[in-house]
Amino acid sequence: MSQPIPLAVLTGDLIGSTRMVPTRLEQAFAALTSAAARIDGWQAYPTHFSRYRGDGWQIVLLRPQLALRAALFLRASLRATGRDLSTRIAIAAGTGRPPQSPDLNTATGAVFVASGRALDAMEPQAQLTFAAGGALGAAVRLADALSRGWTVAQARAIAPMLDPEPPTHIAVAESLSITRQAVEQALAAASYSALSEALALIEADHAS
Repeated sequence: MSQPIPLAVLTGDLIGSTRMVPTRLEQAFAALTSAAARIDGWQAYPTHFSRYRGDGWQIVLLRPQLALRAALFLRASLRATGRDLSTRIAIAAGTGRPPQSPDLNTATGAVFVASGRALDAMEPQAQLTFAAGGALGAAVRLADALSRGWTVAQARAIAPMLDPEPPTHIAVAESLSITRQAVEQALAAASYSALSEALALIEADHAS
């Protein structure tokens, strides 16, 4: 049996899903699935992205220090698909056994339970939360406030830059068929510099 290791679980649900036509709901989940596959590469292990309860989803990270980065990346990837798309996300971190099945609906353990309960208990004005609260919980709430208003253009620019090894601004501009100046303007409006510095500090602290 696998031994307990540090991990994080992100549990989310789509905002306003009851107003979505089925095709739009599937587009939203396609964006989340694609983003989760990108996160696989950050940790050389599958996130086991799983959908549940119709509009809900869950992923697991074996590099828990990347949890907030992953949450912001998922938010950006979804918003890049349309201004109408957003998701609530609850983060929990701790020690547990990595899932033995790709379907997280069958996963058990304290971290999975804490993440799900944090989502259920999320305050109406919040869209990102950290189950354990504390200083990291405060950082998550601030990141929520900074990222909630991202436009589609800002989300498209910031999503690739949230990779732990981000591309150059020129590479992002070429991929989006816009100018480097447009990328830099979008990143500034999306508070990328502050978020990037905060993520680096969080990850260095929790990796040590």
